[in-house]
Amino acid sequence: MTSPTLAPYIRALEAYIDAKDNTRAQRMPDAFAPDAELTISLATSTITFPARTVGIDAITKTLVTDFGATYTRCRTYYVCDSLKVRDGVIDALPWLVLMREPAAGALRVGHGVYCWTFDKTPAVSRFHIHIARMDVVPDADGALLDALQEGLSYPWLAPAELHARFTELARRTPALSFVDAFARPVGER
Repeated sequence: MTSPTLAPYIRALEAYIDAKDNTRAQRMPDAFAPDAELTISLATSTITFPARTVGIDAITKTLVTDFGATYTRCRTYYVCDSLKVRDGVIDALPWLVLMREPAAGALRVGHGVYCWTFDKTPAVSRFHIHIARMDVVPDADGALLDALQEGLSYPWLAPAELHARFTELARRTPALSFVDAFARPVGER
Protein backbone atom coordinates (compact mmCIF):
# COMPACT_ATOMS: atom_id res chain seq x y z
CA MET A 1 0.00 0.00 0.00
CA THR A 2 2.93 2.37 0.58
CA SER A 3 4.17 4.25 -2.46
CA PRO A 4 6.48 7.26 -2.06
CA THR A 5 3.66 9.66 -2.90
CA LEU A 6 1.28 8.06 -0.38
CA ALA A 7 3.83 7.65 2.43
CA PRO A 8 3.25 11.04 4.13
CA TYR A 9 -0.53 10.54 4.08
CA ILE A 10 -0.23 7.02 5.46
CA ARG A 11 2.09 8.29 8.22
CA ALA A 12 -0.47 10.95 9.18
CA LEU A 13 -3.36 8.47 9.22
CA GLU A 14 -1.36 5.98 11.27
CA ALA A 15 -0.27 8.71 13.71
CA TYR A 16 -3.93 9.62 14.25
CA ILE A 17 -4.90 5.98 14.91
CA ASP A 18 -1.98 5.54 17.31
CA ALA A 19 -2.91 8.75 19.15
CA LYS A 20 -6.61 7.91 19.46
CA ASP A 21 -6.47 4.16 20.03
CA ASN A 22 -3.54 4.27 22.47
CA THR A 23 -4.29 7.62 24.16
CA ARG A 24 -1.03 9.17 22.95
CA ALA A 25 -1.81 12.86 22.65
CA GLN A 26 1.82 13.59 21.77
CA ARG A 27 1.27 11.90 18.37
CA MET A 28 -1.43 14.33 17.20
CA PRO A 29 1.03 16.91 15.79
CA ASP A 30 2.37 14.12 13.55
CA ALA A 31 -1.02 14.17 11.82
CA PHE A 32 -2.78 17.51 12.31
CA ALA A 33 -2.03 21.13 11.47
CA PRO A 34 -2.25 23.51 14.47
CA ASP A 35 -5.41 25.18 13.10
CA ALA A 36 -7.11 21.99 11.86
CA GLU A 37 -10.89 21.70 11.91
CA LEU A 38 -12.84 18.59 12.95
CA THR A 39 -16.49 18.06 12.07
CA ILE A 40 -18.58 15.07 13.10
CA SER A 41 -21.93 13.87 11.82
CA LEU A 42 -23.91 11.17 13.61
CA ALA A 43 -26.53 8.80 12.24
CA THR A 44 -26.89 7.24 15.69
CA SER A 45 -27.82 8.41 19.17
CA THR A 46 -25.60 5.88 20.98
CA ILE A 47 -22.55 8.17 21.05
CA THR A 48 -22.08 11.92 21.21
CA PHE A 49 -19.41 14.31 20.03
CA PRO A 50 -19.35 18.05 19.37
CA ALA A 51 -20.36 18.80 15.78
CA ARG A 52 -17.35 21.09 15.22
CA THR A 53 -13.99 21.46 16.94
CA VAL A 54 -11.20 23.82 15.87
CA GLY A 55 -7.49 23.66 16.65
CA ILE A 56 -5.23 20.74 17.39
CA ASP A 57 -5.51 21.16 21.18
CA ALA A 58 -9.31 21.00 21.12
CA ILE A 59 -9.27 18.11 18.63
CA THR A 60 -6.79 16.24 20.83
CA LYS A 61 -9.01 16.77 23.87
CA THR A 62 -12.06 15.47 22.00
CA LEU A 63 -10.56 12.51 20.13
CA VAL A 64 -7.75 11.43 22.47
CA THR A 65 -8.04 12.68 26.04
CA ASP A 66 -11.82 12.62 26.57
CA PHE A 67 -12.27 9.60 24.32
CA GLY A 68 -9.53 7.66 26.13
CA ALA A 69 -11.09 8.44 29.51
CA THR A 70 -14.31 6.71 28.40
CA TYR A 71 -13.20 3.93 26.06
CA THR A 72 -10.39 1.37 26.36
CA ARG A 73 -8.87 -1.41 24.25
CA CYS A 74 -9.82 0.58 21.18
CA ARG A 75 -8.86 -0.58 17.71
CA THR A 76 -9.82 1.54 14.72
CA TYR A 77 -9.43 -0.01 11.30
CA TYR A 78 -9.19 1.68 7.91
CA VAL A 79 -11.31 -0.65 5.78
CA CYS A 80 -9.90 -0.42 2.26
CA ASP A 81 -7.83 -2.24 -0.33
CA SER A 82 -5.90 0.87 -1.26
CA LEU A 83 -5.67 4.51 -0.29
CA LYS A 84 -6.69 7.11 -2.83
CA VAL A 85 -5.50 10.71 -2.42
CA ARG A 86 -6.71 13.27 -4.93
CA ASP A 87 -5.52 16.88 -4.65
CA GLY A 88 -4.74 16.46 -0.95
CA VAL A 89 -8.12 14.87 -0.16
CA ILE A 90 -9.00 11.37 1.00
CA ASP A 91 -12.74 11.22 0.52
CA ALA A 92 -15.00 8.63 2.15
CA LEU A 93 -12.43 6.27 3.71
CA PRO A 94 -14.48 3.58 5.51
CA TRP A 95 -13.57 2.75 9.10
CA LEU A 96 -14.54 0.24 11.76
CA VAL A 97 -14.01 0.64 15.51
CA LEU A 98 -14.03 -2.08 18.17
CA MET A 99 -13.65 -0.86 21.77
CA ARG A 100 -14.67 -1.34 25.36
CA GLU A 101 -16.68 1.00 27.58
CA PRO A 102 -15.62 -0.23 31.04
CA ALA A 103 -18.11 1.87 33.02
CA ALA A 104 -20.99 0.17 31.18
CA GLY A 105 -19.36 -3.26 30.93
CA ALA A 106 -19.99 -3.02 27.21
CA LEU A 107 -18.47 -3.64 23.84
CA ARG A 108 -18.88 -0.89 21.26
CA VAL A 109 -18.81 -1.63 17.57
CA GLY A 110 -19.11 1.24 15.15
CA HIS A 111 -18.47 2.14 11.55
CA GLY A 112 -18.64 5.07 9.21
CA VAL A 113 -16.44 7.08 6.90
CA TYR A 114 -13.60 9.53 7.33
CA CYS A 115 -12.99 12.45 4.96
CA TRP A 116 -9.53 13.98 5.22
CA THR A 117 -8.18 17.21 3.72
CA PHE A 118 -4.45 17.90 3.89
CA ASP A 119 -2.46 21.10 3.57
CA LYS A 120 0.74 21.25 1.49
CA THR A 121 3.01 19.82 4.23
CA PRO A 122 0.89 17.42 4.25
CA ALA A 123 -0.83 17.75 7.61
CA VAL A 124 -4.54 17.29 8.20
CA SER A 125 -6.27 20.67 7.87
CA ARG A 126 -9.87 19.37 7.86
CA PHE A 127 -11.19 16.08 9.15
CA HIS A 128 -14.78 14.91 8.96
CA ILE A 129 -15.99 11.82 10.80
CA HIS A 130 -19.33 10.32 9.91
CA ILE A 131 -20.59 7.72 12.37
CA ALA A 132 -23.17 5.64 10.53
CA ARG A 133 -23.76 3.10 13.30
CA MET A 134 -22.55 2.43 16.84
CA ASP A 135 -23.85 -0.62 18.66
CA VAL A 136 -23.53 -1.09 22.42
CA VAL A 137 -23.43 -4.76 23.44
CA PRO A 138 -23.17 -6.17 26.98
CA ASP A 139 -19.69 -7.67 27.40
CA ALA A 140 -18.87 -7.75 31.11
CA ASP A 141 -15.60 -9.67 30.80
CA GLY A 142 -14.46 -8.34 27.41
CA ALA A 143 -14.58 -11.79 25.79
CA LEU A 144 -16.70 -10.59 22.85
CA LEU A 145 -14.26 -7.76 22.16
CA ASP A 146 -11.36 -10.22 22.28
CA ALA A 147 -13.12 -12.47 19.76
CA LEU A 148 -13.83 -9.59 17.38
CA GLN A 149 -10.33 -8.09 17.47
CA GLU A 150 -8.51 -11.42 17.24
CA GLY A 151 -6.84 -11.97 13.90
CA LEU A 152 -7.89 -8.72 12.20
CA SER A 153 -5.14 -6.85 10.33
CA TYR A 154 -4.54 -3.53 12.09
CA PRO A 155 -4.92 -0.69 11.26
CA TRP A 156 -5.32 -1.44 7.52
CA LEU A 157 -8.09 -4.00 7.01
CA ALA A 158 -9.10 -5.26 3.58
CA PRO A 159 -12.88 -5.37 3.06
CA ALA A 160 -12.69 -9.04 2.04
CA GLU A 161 -10.87 -9.92 5.27
CA LEU A 162 -13.45 -8.04 7.35
CA HIS A 163 -16.33 -9.72 5.55
CA ALA A 164 -14.87 -13.22 5.85
CA ARG A 165 -13.99 -12.85 9.53
CA PHE A 166 -17.25 -11.24 10.68
CA THR A 167 -19.44 -13.53 8.58
CA GLU A 168 -17.70 -16.56 10.10
CA LEU A 169 -17.98 -15.15 13.65
CA ALA A 170 -21.68 -14.37 13.19
CA ARG A 171 -22.33 -17.88 11.90
CA ARG A 172 -20.23 -19.68 14.54
CA THR A 173 -20.99 -17.67 17.68
CA PRO A 174 -24.64 -16.74 18.39
CA ALA A 175 -23.60 -13.94 20.79
CA LEU A 176 -21.79 -12.29 17.87
CA SER A 177 -24.56 -12.58 15.28
CA PHE A 178 -25.01 -8.79 15.38
CA VAL A 179 -21.61 -8.26 13.68
CA ASP A 180 -23.04 -9.36 10.37
CA ALA A 181 -24.30 -5.75 10.06
CA PHE A 182 -20.65 -4.58 10.24
CA ALA A 183 -19.21 -7.18 7.84
CA ARG A 184 -18.98 -4.70 4.98
CA PRO A 185 -17.70 -1.12 4.95
CA VAL A 186 -20.22 1.72 4.99
CA GLY A 187 -21.37 2.40 1.45
CA GLU A 188 -20.72 -1.16 0.27
CA ARG A 189 -23.50 -3.74 0.23
